Amino acid sequence: MKINLDDHKLTAYALDELSDVEKSEMEKAIAQSPEAQAYVDELREFSLQLKSEYDTERVSEGIHHANIIPLAEPDRPWTPSRRLALAAVLAFFAVIGMVAIATLKMGGISRFAGSGRMNLPPGNETPAQIVEAETESEPVAQSSVPAATPVYANSKPAAKNPFADAASVAKSFRGAVAAAPGGASSFAARQFRLEQTLAAPAPPTISDTQRSRQDFNTATYDHIEENPFLAATSNPLSTFSIDVDTASYSNTRRFIESGALPPKDAVRVEEMLNYFSYDYPQPKGDDPFSINLDSTSCPWEPTHRLVRIGLKGREIATDKRPASNLVFLLDVSGSMMPPERLPLIKQSMRLLVDKLTENDRVAIVVYAGASGLALPPTSGDHKEQILSALENLQAGGSTNGAEGIELAYKTAADNFIKGGVNRVILATDGDFNIGVTNQGDLVRLIEEKAKSGVFLSVLGVGNDNLKDSTMQKLADKGNGNYAYLDSLDEARKVLVQQMSGTLVTIAKDVKIQVEFNPARVASYRLIGYEKRMLRKEDFNNDKIDAGEIGAGHTVTALYEVVPVGAGSDPTTSVPSADPWKYQGTRSVAAPSTPQNNSSEMMTVKLRYKKPDGDKSQLIERTLTDNEAKFVNASVDLKFAAAVAEFGMLLRNSDYKGNGTIGAVLEWAQEGKGADVNGYRAGFIEMARKAQSLTKG
Repeated sequence: MKINLDDHKLTAYALDELSDVEKSEMEKAIAQSPEAQAYVDELREFSLQLKSEYDTERVSEGIHHANIIPLAEPDRPWTPSRRLALAAVLAFFAVIGMVAIATLKMGGISRFAGSGRMNLPPGNETPAQIVEAETESEPVAQSSVPAATPVYANSKPAAKNPFADAASVAKSFRGAVAAAPGGASSFAARQFRLEQTLAAPAPPTISDTQRSRQDFNTATYDHIEENPFLAATSNPLSTFSIDVDTASYSNTRRFIESGALPPKDAVRVEEMLNYFSYDYPQPKGDDPFSINLDSTSCPWEPTHRLVRIGLKGREIATDKRPASNLVFLLDVSGSMMPPERLPLIKQSMRLLVDKLTENDRVAIVVYAGASGLALPPTSGDHKEQILSALENLQAGGSTNGAEGIELAYKTAADNFIKGGVNRVILATDGDFNIGVTNQGDLVRLIEEKAKSGVFLSVLGVGNDNLKDSTMQKLADKGNGNYAYLDSLDEARKVLVQQMSGTLVTIAKDVKIQVEFNPARVASYRLIGYEKRMLRKEDFNNDKIDAGEIGAGHTVTALYEVVPVGAGSDPTTSVPSADPWKYQGTRSVAAPSTPQNNSSEMMTVKLRYKKPDGDKSQLIERTLTDNEAKFVNASVDLKFAAAVAEFGMLLRNSDYKGNGTIGAVLEWAQEGKGADVNGYRAGFIEMARKAQSLTKG
């Protein structure tokens, strides 16, 4: 028997109403039809959830005190009114089935333009929809959404879901249940929970998203163990990889703007520092960047010194930017539906596309349950074609990130431009939930793909579902950078104002090693960079991966240094280790007293490779402390100190000293400078909001 999707017996089978003979025949037919199987599964799940809602409603209406245990309710006879109510519900199921089937036959699931209502012709609205149309607030403005789901080249078809439009149908159901004999009118009076749990709900407004997700936060951040003070006598070398990621700053701002302080582990001080540009001089000669060193008294612990290492990447004029081979790898899974996710990414990509030229090529790879090529490599001057492909993207399904990564890198490799920019731009909330989902396996996959010479940029979006830990690691191992987009303005900063820095890598595997002079330094602490620490042996090992610097980027690192003779050396309170057993009388706890006459505080060594090179080059600089006071420090150093202390206060760091947000505001105001783009003013405003939150 061939299944007829219009057959009412299909609904009756799902609700277990057929005779044994009819049931057996229907099972054979359904086994041959994936669409019928999907319909039956969805309808049964819907039925169970409705029953659960009804049972919960009855119990909640009958119990008024938590400490009263209700007696078992005796069986009630099936009165005519109850039979009629059940018949109404079953009839409604049949209507749902016909609507879903009709939708499939018409070529796809209907889409929503923002409010989440069904696009019914005038006069066909249900009473419940008319009431809601009069009471719903206006949704956040979004770009228009095409009526049909696009078919991507080389894509694998995802399973059709006849209930993808069920969120709107569920609204009608409240009115239907309310009108059924026997009651259940409370369904029409309260929010129908299935609107938030059924597959592919309508794109919600920002407030809807916050309400539906506030009790279900699955964001993940790596634990950060702050760098301690180390004695210069026993640990004279400090080695780390540079970092130009900025995601932590904009993510922290998003928390504070929403009226909450960020989780401690969401605050990475180095990313907050490197969100801002500093007035370091351009490099001289053939070096791709300059190295700048200065010091001052530490404002939160005046007996200590604050040392700054600043790098400035060589700038490249826009018209001198090399040809680009860009692959947009965009997550279009169901979790990307809210307006601050895929819609924001589409707007962001438009900003970048507007700046591309005929020398650039753009391809778009999308991934959800399957991956596909939504746009083959296309010249940057064919903007309408690129923008049209972006506009057609819609969210839905699970997330197979690994499959998308494979296709994106293959596309980039097939169109590789020697001497040009070859980059995958991954935009996602990081929620990879099918295929390769283990973070370690994903990182190893990216490490392998990075050997192709294709670099990676990661753009994170979302809030409650943000997999920050995964995206940070992917950017790190993919020879790239990680930015978090909390607004279109942030996208403009990353993709337009800092376009060359984001796209053009001028040096890779950049590592810093600082040697402290124990005759001048008792102990020291690197502020931030906890996830970038390297072993001292890694500095000269060209096989060790490190960070990348983009054109025009600035990179800043701060050390808090305890001079010899200072009365507040934190390492003196650390328990000493036992004497060494196999090296005579020499002791870890009492190393030899340094004997040298050098006035230098430290030597800074830096190794880097050219973007297409395998052998590193060495640059070296030294610093002699001039004992300058913080009050006389440069504008940039004051601002950097303010940002670092703010990060430590948000983390409630053991090393925050006697600083306060009030002091941070004072230092930041003094360090504001020209502030052409207003970013420093934005920091001051954010610090003020954080101050009001801590007082509350």
